[in-house]
Amino acid sequence: PPDGGTRAWLVMIASFLCNGILFGVINTYSVIYVDLQKKLEDKGITEASSKASLVGSLAIGSTFFFSPLAGIITDRIGIRWTTFVGGAMASGGMLLSSFSNSVEFLYLTYGVLFGVGASLAYTPSLVILGHYFKRYLGVVNGFVTAGSSVFTIVMPYALAFLLKTVGLEATMLFMSALIAVIMACALLFKPLPGANIPPSPSRTSRLYKHGVWSCVRNVINVDIWKKKKYVIWALAVPSALFGYFVPYVHMLKLVEDNFKDGDGKILVMCLGITSGLGRLIFGKIADIPRVNRIFLQQISFILIGVLTMLLTVTNKFELLVVIALFMGLFDGCFISLLGPIAFEICGQKGATQAIGFLLGLCSIPLTVGPPIAGLIYDHTKSYTLPFLLAGIPPIVGALILFLVCCVPEEDT
Repeated sequence: PPDGGTRAWLVMIASFLCNGILFGVINTYSVIYVDLQKKLEDKGITEASSKASLVGSLAIGSTFFFSPLAGIITDRIGIRWTTFVGGAMASGGMLLSSFSNSVEFLYLTYGVLFGVGASLAYTPSLVILGHYFKRYLGVVNGFVTAGSSVFTIVMPYALAFLLKTVGLEATMLFMSALIAVIMACALLFKPLPGANIPPSPSRTSRLYKHGVWSCVRNVINVDIWKKKKYVIWALAVPSALFGYFVPYVHMLKLVEDNFKDGDGKILVMCLGITSGLGRLIFGKIADIPRVNRIFLQQISFILIGVLTMLLTVTNKFELLVVIALFMGLFDGCFISLLGPIAFEICGQKGATQAIGFLLGLCSIPLTVGPPIAGLIYDHTKSYTLPFLLAGIPPIVGALILFLVCCVPEEDT
């Protein structure tokens, strides 16, 4: 890897934009949610909160669910084409959403089509960095993943302005145009010579001769599932995430219900700012040799759970801001540790698919959590019970992670 030069820096900026645009759209769904929920209520649709929140949940759920497939496709057709197709699907899904007349259609377009496209674009946007950077790969990864924080800070106000001035449908058209930038970024994702070459037809035919299992082993790294520590970690982390995305979807509605003079967009901005700081700070801490990364992740889960519960007893908007700042900080801690823990448990060879399959498993709790919270809100007209319940899974997941310490090193 050249570790510099015009092409390398352009690739870094393009990856920054891909990460920022995709997760900026996902993380600021709460702004869209409030407007969509009102429209559904005006139409007399029952359980409007649950149905509106499911749109955003499907988007993030699909993004993670198809992560293993995105990694495999990237190996098959290449980084540039996978990113381009993903950007086209995500932009097309948002474009179709602007013509939607029903929330069910949004499930397909905004939820699934955008989510699948986001997954296909996200994975190769990180993989390409290893082709151009080695010495500075950690710093570059930190810069690129901070893109989601930067866009999460800016987009709530941009979307709120557009919703107020041009309406929901035109706002989705704007988002479609923004996401289309990813296709332009994909053109820069040219792997260095000799890397990431798709398999030749003759090689593929030889694989089939060795049977289906040989094909599976060639595509999927089954060795990572023989590691007990990875299996426990891959089950504990998704268990912690059933309530994780609930505040991202419902926080603005919570402010609207309980703090008439408060601006919920500030909370989303605070989450974005401190999440970026958390990724940089805890990423640096995780590089210290004697630091237990699993223990750090346990702490982040416990505090995220406690802070989510505290949202229900806060009677001042200023305290909500403080809670959001700390939630973002420990969100950054959790995110920044995924890669280092995967490398620690599965090694360099198994880390890529270890992360991909973990994200795939995370898709289920991330998808079902917010709609369940919305359903409870529809029946109780209060966020007390939804947020209390949302705080329990992160604490449970942290406790399950103690089992990792019980696995002897030779059995990992």
